[in-house]
Amino acid sequence: MYNVFTEPRKILPILKTDEPICDDGKLACGNRECIEKELFCNGKPDCKDESDENACTVDLDPNRAPECDTTQCTLPDCFCSSDGTRIPGAIEPNQVPQMITITFNGAVNVDNIDLYQQIFNGNRHNPNGCQIRGTFFVSHKYSNYAAVQELHRKGHEISVFSITHKDDPQYWSSGTYDDWLAEMAGARLIIERFANISDGSIIGVRAPYLRVGGNKQFEMMADQFFVYDASITAPLGRVPIWPYTLYFRMPHKCNGNAHNCPSRSHPIWEMVMNELDRRDDPTFDESLPGCHVVDSCSNIQTGDQFARLLRHNFNRHYSTNRAPLGLHFHASWLKSKKEFTEELIKFIEEMLGRNDVYFTTMLQVIQWMQNPTELTGLKDFQDWKQDKCDVKGQPFCSLPNACPLTTRELPGETLRLFTCMECPNNYPWILDPTGEGFNVKK
Repeated sequence: MYNVFTEPRKILPILKTDEPICDDGKLACGNRECIEKELFCNGKPDCKDESDENACTVDLDPNRAPECDTTQCTLPDCFCSSDGTRIPGAIEPNQVPQMITITFNGAVNVDNIDLYQQIFNGNRHNPNGCQIRGTFFVSHKYSNYAAVQELHRKGHEISVFSITHKDDPQYWSSGTYDDWLAEMAGARLIIERFANISDGSIIGVRAPYLRVGGNKQFEMMADQFFVYDASITAPLGRVPIWPYTLYFRMPHKCNGNAHNCPSRSHPIWEMVMNELDRRDDPTFDESLPGCHVVDSCSNIQTGDQFARLLRHNFNRHYSTNRAPLGLHFHASWLKSKKEFTEELIKFIEEMLGRNDVYFTTMLQVIQWMQNPTELTGLKDFQDWKQDKCDVKGQPFCSLPNACPLTTRELPGETLRLFTCMECPNNYPWILDPTGEGFNVKK
C-alpha cells in the first residue's frame, strides 16, 4: 500500500558502470545526461533530475578528498593516518605527553565565571611550570566580554560557538556559506572588538549542537583563516583517534549529529571529539554507546560515577596511543551537582602529580603535533612557554561598562553587554556584529 508519509526516493547519479557512459572528465546523472565531474556535489543542482547533489557523502562524493597518503601529507602542515591512530613523529607512546583538553561551550557570564576561577585558579601548573589552560567556545548572547577578556589575559584559548546559537538544528546542518560566515566570522569580530582580543588568536570553531555544516562550513573557515574545527565526533573504538588535517579523507566513520561531514579536501585541522566510554564497570562488558560531551553521558548521576568515567577514559588514552583526551562541558552540568566540580578538580590535581600529563588548549595540541617533542624535551618546548606561561596581576578593568542595548533584529529585548571597551550603539547581532547600526541600502 502506498504510504503518503514515505519520502520520495532520491534519484541517484550513475557513478559506476562497466562501460563508461560519458567522456573523460564527465559523469552521468541519473537520467544519463553527462556533466563535468567537478559540478557534482557543489551545492547546486546541475543535472536536470538534480541527481548530482544526491550522492555527496564522505564515501560517495566523486570529488571527495583522497585516502591518506603519508608521502604527500607531512608535518607541520598536514597530518593523516589510515585509521587515525598513528602518533605524530612516530614517537614511542611512553615518550608522548598525555594531553588533556578541557573545553567549555556557551556564553561566559556571572552564571559560570566562578566555576572557571575555581578550576583555573592560577595555582595549578603543568610539569613545565606553566599554568593549566582551557579552551572556551564562546556563544554571543548573554556573554560578558570583560570576563572573556580576563580568560584570554590568563592564557586560555578563546574560540567561537556562533552568534545566535539558533536552536533549529537544521539551520546548522543545511547552513549556506553565508550563514556560516555571518555566524562564525561575525562571532569572532564581536569577541575581538568587545573582549579587546587583537592578537589574531581566535582560530577555532565549534558548531552548535555539533551540527557540522558539510563542505560549506569548511570552505568558509579556510577563506577566513580559521585553523581548526572541533565539532566532528569519532565513534568509540579500542584505540582513540589523534586530531588530523582534512586535506585527506577522514580516518573514521562520519558519526554524530546529522552526518554532514565535509567530503572534500580542506586546509583545516579537525580536533576530533573521541567518544567517552561511559560504562560504570568497563570490565563488565555491557555495550553502551559512547558520549562526546560529558553532559551527554546521561548515566553519570553521581560524583563517584563521574570520577570513574574520568579515570577510565584517561587510562584508555594513556595506555594505548596517548591521543589527546577531550573533556567537553557545558558549565551548567558541572555546577548542577557540587560533587561534579569537586571530582574534576581532584582528577586534575591527581594528574598534575605525574610528570607526563599536560592540561592544554586546542592550539597547544596542534603546536605539539606540528613539532612532536618527547617528554624529556618538553620542559623547554617554546610553543608552550610563550608569554602567557604563568600569568599574575590584575584584570584589565575592574568595573566594565554594562551597556543596556537593543537591536532591530531582536525586537522588544534589552540586553546588557558587559565590556571594558566603549558601548556600541546597538546590541551586536548577526546583521550588525559591530553594533554600529544597520547599513540601510538606499
